[in-house]
Amino acid sequence: MATWKRDGRVTGCQRLGCAGLAGALSLSLTAPLELLTVLAQVGTSPPWRGLWQAGRSVCQAEGIGALWKGNLTACLRLFPYSALQLASYRRFVMLFTDDLGHISQWSAIMAGSLAGTVATIVTYPTDVVKTRLIVQNRLEPSYKGILHAFYIIYHQEGFLALYRGVSLTVLGAIPFSAGSFFVYINLNKIWQEPNFRFSPLQNFINGCLAAGVAQTLSFPFETVKRKMQAQSPCLPHYGGVDVHFTGVVDCFRQTVKTKGVLGLWCGLTANLLKIVPYYGVMFSTFEFCKRVCLYRNGYIESPLSYKLIPGVDQSLQPQELQELKFLRRGNFEPPKPTLEN
Repeated sequence: MATWKRDGRVTGCQRLGCAGLAGALSLSLTAPLELLTVLAQVGTSPPWRGLWQAGRSVCQAEGIGALWKGNLTACLRLFPYSALQLASYRRFVMLFTDDLGHISQWSAIMAGSLAGTVATIVTYPTDVVKTRLIVQNRLEPSYKGILHAFYIIYHQEGFLALYRGVSLTVLGAIPFSAGSFFVYINLNKIWQEPNFRFSPLQNFINGCLAAGVAQTLSFPFETVKRKMQAQSPCLPHYGGVDVHFTGVVDCFRQTVKTKGVLGLWCGLTANLLKIVPYYGVMFSTFEFCKRVCLYRNGYIESPLSYKLIPGVDQSLQPQELQELKFLRRGNFEPPKPTLEN
């Protein structure tokens, strides 16, 4: 059992800003690997090519900037996604928490998975647009930008085209949660010590390991989802998808028939390679941004460390701490001198 508690010294807006900035930076640094993953899933990039060869062919055909196709859409999606995920996570945690304020490990993982699913479904149209921008030729684009892509997809294919493949997000959450839970219940055996003694480095390794296992198990659903997002009769070569299908089940069937069972895991290598730099940059950036917020709020001496300011009650909320400082400043303010006649 664990007790869920967030750091009350950081406001909700500050937490959202930290998460958004950390996510945008980590997405931008790993965008080339994300692009290679999507191209392999859709089938635009031949599976026999290595990552270096695939990346070089993209640069030669469309320029080095093509490695960041769709990244702006992914970064803009972060803020509504993070806000929805944080709000949903709090709701689900409150739902799963008992009267003593404890929550089981499985319930905590389920809360995170459900929160991510809710945020993904609401922001799903932006994910469709990102996929379309990635698979199109940058020199001969079908879409001139994010808003143009929304407009064209809506008017040519209808509103439901923006949610094509969304059911796979829900289905993929099942193996994803199961994989995460499998890793976390065996961490004590891996490290030969209880989880409350884990160091920050161990927690980081645990997170990367859980993400790797969970994403590997749910990757076939992600592959089919990308194919469904990319396929369109209004695009040249049906969006460049390597198989033609009529629905979710048919997409699974045609992929296995054409490329074999392992075809459902095309692009997994690039996806796994981005886990460590993605989470490393995200966690380190988030922690630094959080220290900056704690420093501005008056809890720590410097944004470069977590050294607490002596005499400051760390249990106070930022607004309460500011009000207390204001009262102390008023009480100890020296009286103004008066002029004597």
